[in-house]
Amino acid sequence: MNVMVGVTGGIAAYKACELVRLLRRDEHAVRVVMTANAQRFVTSLTFEALSNNPVATDMWAEGHQYYVEHIEIAKWADVAAIAPATANFIGKVANGIADDLLTTIVMALPAPTPVVIAPAMNTQMWLNPIVQRNIEYLRSLGKYQFVLPRVAKLACGDTGAGALAAPEEIVRQVLARAGDASSNGACPA
Repeated sequence: MNVMVGVTGGIAAYKACELVRLLRRDEHAVRVVMTANAQRFVTSLTFEALSNNPVATDMWAEGHQYYVEHIEIAKWADVAAIAPATANFIGKVANGIADDLLTTIVMALPAPTPVVIAPAMNTQMWLNPIVQRNIEYLRSLGKYQFVLPRVAKLACGDTGAGALAAPEEIVRQVLARAGDASSNGACPA
């Protein structure tokens, strides 16, 4: 299976390394797309080594091989996993904003391609009514599934909901969602 892993700019970005490792261990093809802020936490070289593929980081990077990268990746992916997903990323997708490579790829995914989103953020951000509204809206579309964050001690020192779900749980839900989509020919509602 072809899995596009999107990594956004939160402290939990380092946990996406384990997600990629687990997917590759199970012999899935993985292509990683990182936002600029994700690259502040983990380098693209780490993901290149783990995925055995070049990492996509910039809409306007030179050296593409004569294809439109965001469309090519969107067509290639059988499923997309976004981990960690920040409140910023969730808000952009919920409002159709495609202003970086990752959000542009998500907007370009074919209708049947499922998107599994694993949020990670501070508890107050997670509980913010705007974030919750964006999540509910995306869920209502049927294409987007959320792997809810765990309650744990967070990087800021607070304890509460907002910690990235375990990579094993994210993989389980990615594989289940991809299986649902392929057996139905479309994303389940």
